[in-house]
Amino acid sequence: MALNDRLRGVFVDALQLDDSVDVENLKYRDIDEWDSVGHMALVAAIEDEFDVQFETEQVIDMSSFKVAVDMLKGFGAGE
Repeated sequence: MALNDRLRGVFVDALQLDDSVDVENLKYRDIDEWDSVGHMALVAAIEDEFDVQFETEQVIDMSSFKVAVDMLKGFGAGE
């Protein structure tokens, strides 16, 4: 499964999103579900799914789906 597809699934599950949400263009606090608590749940779910460990700075900087994709690519995920 492609990186974007796997990550989209993590976003949907962790933030409990429905199909109407445009996940790939989602940014932090765009929706009520992606608040500070949702952010931590999302980070934990991404770490579990991709077997990575984000640094504190990365957790803070993860401001959108696209940023999360780039961070995962930096770990070599999806290759």
